[in-house]
Amino acid sequence: MFKKYIEKFKENSFLKIVFDVVLIVLLAVVLVLNFFKTNPFIFWRQFLIFLVLVGIFPVIFSAFRALLNRKLTIDLLAAVALFFAILTGEWISAGFINLMLAFARIFDEIVQLRSKNIIEHLLKFRPERAKVKRGEEIFEIPYEEIKIGDLVVVESGERLAIDGVVVSGQAVINQATLTGESEPITKKEGDKVFSSTLNESGSLLVKAEKVGKDTVLSKIIELTSEASRSKASVESIADKFTGWYIVATLLGSAAIYAVSHNLNLVLAILLVICADDIAVSVPLGFTAGIARAAKRGIIVKGSQVIESVAKIKIFITDKTGTLTTGKPKISEIKTFGKISEQNFLELLGMAEINSHHPNGRAVVNFVQNNKKIKITAPDEFNEVPGEGIIVFKGKNKIVAGKPKFLEAEKVEISAEQKALMKKIQESEKSIIAVGFNKKTIGLAVLEDEVKPGTKAIIEKTRALGVKKWIMLTGDNSAVAKKVSDEVGMDEFHFNLNPQDKLNIVKSFEKRKETLAMIGDGVNDAAALALADVSFAMGAIGSDAAIEAADIALMHDDLKRIPEIMELSKFTMKTVRLNFWIWSITNFVGLVLVFGGFLGPIGASAFNFATDFIPILNSLRILRK
Repeated sequence: MFKKYIEKFKENSFLKIVFDVVLIVLLAVVLVLNFFKTNPFIFWRQFLIFLVLVGIFPVIFSAFRALLNRKLTIDLLAAVALFFAILTGEWISAGFINLMLAFARIFDEIVQLRSKNIIEHLLKFRPERAKVKRGEEIFEIPYEEIKIGDLVVVESGERLAIDGVVVSGQAVINQATLTGESEPITKKEGDKVFSSTLNESGSLLVKAEKVGKDTVLSKIIELTSEASRSKASVESIADKFTGWYIVATLLGSAAIYAVSHNLNLVLAILLVICADDIAVSVPLGFTAGIARAAKRGIIVKGSQVIESVAKIKIFITDKTGTLTTGKPKISEIKTFGKISEQNFLELLGMAEINSHHPNGRAVVNFVQNNKKIKITAPDEFNEVPGEGIIVFKGKNKIVAGKPKFLEAEKVEISAEQKALMKKIQESEKSIIAVGFNKKTIGLAVLEDEVKPGTKAIIEKTRALGVKKWIMLTGDNSAVAKKVSDEVGMDEFHFNLNPQDKLNIVKSFEKRKETLAMIGDGVNDAAALALADVSFAMGAIGSDAAIEAADIALMHDDLKRIPEIMELSKFTMKTVRLNFWIWSITNFVGLVLVFGGFLGPIGASAFNFATDFIPILNSLRILRK
């Protein structure tokens, strides 16, 4: 029975914090009364001894558990210090040690609770109940009972409980919970909407496509939870340092006692150099950085990513959707022979209807906006990423994509048609050529725009230490050069398929400098995996993007790149500063001890006071 309560206490952060708060308050009262030499009750010393003995149990328990796991922790050093304090009758010093350790445990709980708070912050935006339309009736049901395919009614002022597609209605949706941007977006029939976002005005009927743990919100919560458990090399170094530090401290203290036979001196040394502030402030700093990024719609997968982002020197980036809007528009349609424009668009729409490429979506939108044309699904569909599409309808074969892809599929392209295609490409535009039963029947001309402010954003990353930007694209050389010149790339590669992009990233394998890649997380997943740091742009609608990259940018905005770089650099600077603070305060404390200015009581008070400096320093990250 007793063991069950112990386990329950260990799992309950609230109870542990309450225990330490009560201990701190009672110890503080007794120590203050002793300082002023006023003893309002007879058994105050016995009460101090009782508090010290109560406070020592969590320390001994933690140190013993760590030893069973073959780890040396700061609690072991603290337990030794407490043992010597009790042995020498230094109850006031022991009181200060307990006071210091209780505060350290509270801050440690804050470190653990911080990631939970991020999750709870996100969870509060998921409604517990939702209105579902079944037949002609509307029922209000718990969130957990919503199923894929249900029609969910979302009125003004309500948050969405699911990811889905708008079936009818129109509303202004605020996506700040996922993207960090409060600018509202109008959603209408056919648009995607996501869980936790807020309907500011209007009414929607949404068909549920993802529910429960499969929604974008749940994916973010899962990744945030995992991120809080990962460690950067700085944290790992701190852990290793702690083990060596404890051994060196204990051996050094034993040597000093062997020479001086002064137990009070040894105790004062142990009290000054107890490194509980570092043990708490380093992980707290990284957790604060991850939390701050999450509030901006930047999902960072662990503290090791924070550390890597601060070192980025080279960026490789995809063009479409990263540097450009990713929403190309068809500016011109050209047909060859006797085929009509309507017939050409019907065949082009059939070829592109299942494509996930931005050009394919642009084609489908263009065709669907033409009320006279209805897109028919093909019988067979095969997409060659970065090259083109082959579909069959009955015995008819339709090929759509780059001119060289058509030629590879034995589609005839006349000299006149080649000349026209070359002329269009030289005018810095993209084309989709279409072949029908081995003859070229026409082409669609597309244009995409560079995102406003892209060049300034890239220049900002250079100011943060980036030396080189490289652009990869499947477009032709003229389009690639135009975008590259406009945004200020150092290098660009064109006419690439996903394998080509992968090979270019591989060519940097022997680099010494940190390489980052920006992509969509879908077509670029393999290349992203090879980079030291990978960014997925506009990941709000893509599970693959969220899972593939080290950092998922929920908002399709390049300015998040310098933002996370600044935050990462500030986090690393803060963590390193904590080590300097700890070193300096330890040095000062030891000088005071060896100079005879601090005894055990003064050493414990000194350590208690200086412990707060690195911890408060880490909390500055939350305000960055």
